[in-house]
Amino acid sequence: MTAHDKAPAAQPAVGTLTGTAEKKQSFAALALGSIGVVYGDIGTSPLYALRESLVHSKSIGMTDHHVIGTVSLLIWALVFTVTVKYVFFLMRADNKGEGGTLSLMALAQNALGRRAAVVFFLGVAGAALFSGDAIITPAISVLSALEGLDVAMPVFEPYVLPVTIVILVSVFWVQSHGTGRVATFFGPVMALFFVVIGVLGAIHIPDAPRILLAFNPIEGLEFLFGHGLLGFVVLGSVFLAVTGAEALYADMGHFGRRPIQSAWLYFVLPALGLNYLGQGALVLVNKAAVENPFFMLAPSWAMLPLVLLATLATVIASQAVITGAFSLARQAIQLGLLPRMEIQHKSETQEGQIFIPYVNRLLLVGVLLLVLLFKNSGALANAYGVAVTGTMVTTTALAFIVVWKKWKWPFWAALSFIAAFLTIDCAFLAANLVKVVEGGWVPLLIACCTMIIMWTFVRGNRQLGQKMRRDSIPLQELIRMLEKSKPTRVPGTAIFLTNQPEVAPSALMHNLKHNKVLHEHVWIMSVRTESMPRVPISNRYEIEQVSEDFTRITLHYGYMESPRIPAALALLRKCGLKFDIMTTSFFLGRRNIKTSPTSGMPHWQDKLFVSMMKQAANATDFFAIPSDRVVELGAQVTV
Repeated sequence: MTAHDKAPAAQPAVGTLTGTAEKKQSFAALALGSIGVVYGDIGTSPLYALRESLVHSKSIGMTDHHVIGTVSLLIWALVFTVTVKYVFFLMRADNKGEGGTLSLMALAQNALGRRAAVVFFLGVAGAALFSGDAIITPAISVLSALEGLDVAMPVFEPYVLPVTIVILVSVFWVQSHGTGRVATFFGPVMALFFVVIGVLGAIHIPDAPRILLAFNPIEGLEFLFGHGLLGFVVLGSVFLAVTGAEALYADMGHFGRRPIQSAWLYFVLPALGLNYLGQGALVLVNKAAVENPFFMLAPSWAMLPLVLLATLATVIASQAVITGAFSLARQAIQLGLLPRMEIQHKSETQEGQIFIPYVNRLLLVGVLLLVLLFKNSGALANAYGVAVTGTMVTTTALAFIVVWKKWKWPFWAALSFIAAFLTIDCAFLAANLVKVVEGGWVPLLIACCTMIIMWTFVRGNRQLGQKMRRDSIPLQELIRMLEKSKPTRVPGTAIFLTNQPEVAPSALMHNLKHNKVLHEHVWIMSVRTESMPRVPISNRYEIEQVSEDFTRITLHYGYMESPRIPAALALLRKCGLKFDIMTTSFFLGRRNIKTSPTSGMPHWQDKLFVSMMKQAANATDFFAIPSDRVVELGAQVTV
């Protein structure tokens, strides 16, 4: 049982003074934790968002109207896209308390009552685009922070790129050691960061009080629609202010809806708003500040400390998106979108603290390649928006199905409601697609590769399953055959793991064929992933007595959980199922997959699927089965 399952029983009775005090303390701790994890990405956007938005106006002669209009767009993007769409709307579309693209996909499929192709495509597309976001965020965040050294001490300019690489390698290296202890500092550091940037912004607002006109949305709209192509291009850069908004939704299960909402409304949003206003006021009185308005907010004596604090904040933002990538990969594995990978648990009490070595290596290589390819945050900004806007469009489209089918809204009402958000999202996406040639191709390429991998694995797995069913014997038929020709029986329990419990597992057939024995008790065990984040312990298993000797056991897990067979066996023992673990053996089938010219897939896709299956983690490691209790029997299969 996880800590999540135990938590309700451990709380004091509702209504007591102790219970109230602990509840308040817990809420405050969750809100502070969300500031460190959820808002790391969006919190570091002021380092580059206004600078990149104004660089286009600078080329044609920047006026006060350009500055005020751009700041207005930034502020209202935060209000509409983050506050209205995510904080007040999407966070209500939770799947048993969990959010994120794949959670929303599972919720939409559940609402439809079937696995619709369009829902599956949207979910996979959103997850694939997030993979691009996960690679770009660490690169642009750390680079933008260290570029402050150019402002504070220009002599350090040649060292920005090497130091960036060292920091990024260090961030990925510490993942294998677990981030639980470091994470306790995330909240306080980010809280300090938001206080500092809010104060710095507030100090400069009196320099040009007219910047407060940015609160009027008409200023932003006039600039957007009154400057033709310039307004459209600036809109793509303005979107950088809301990158990281997906984290509000994706991390909802870790902190809860209300702590995240409160942290945003009463702390993060005011700090970001003040900082953007302060940067705008600074540029109004000093047009040269547009080169790096964030760091020029600080007095000269505070410039270096601000660079250090910003670097810490960007490391935290990188850490948050890396752990988010681990969680997304685990969900994809559980939902059958990716092959099994080694998943290491770094905490005995927190289910979400995981480490996936293969994903960590891929992310590190991708991040370093981006840093070496683009070399500065300004160039990377062109690539950043495409990944995030694409994810937002898919999320909004999936939300339409939930509002229509799950919440039972009339079709026209759901369409009208979602259309308001989708229009803004599509406008942001179109504005960012203009930058495809300048760098936007990077996330699109990453997303396309990820989608091809997922599509190939799902398609190949389906064909493999169909072939195995055609070539297998139904379990009931095998039992009837064994009743007529009784094999030699040996004492103990044999557990055969299979993903097709209705047919005889290949390992069982090979054991009978080659060893010519059958254990006294035979369990056919399968693991099923449900369309919910976590399955209650009370619903963890199903037991079906197929015959006197054969028992079929189905274990149910959520897509946010890692299936551990030993823990499930302990639960089964507590529930009265009798067996001796010392005389229990696990029989696993190891398939050697070969390509076939008649598979139905193109040859390149056949080879890709076979390659993925070869690199997949074996079932012993994935299900945490003691290796000294496992017997593997191989077979060659063509697809």
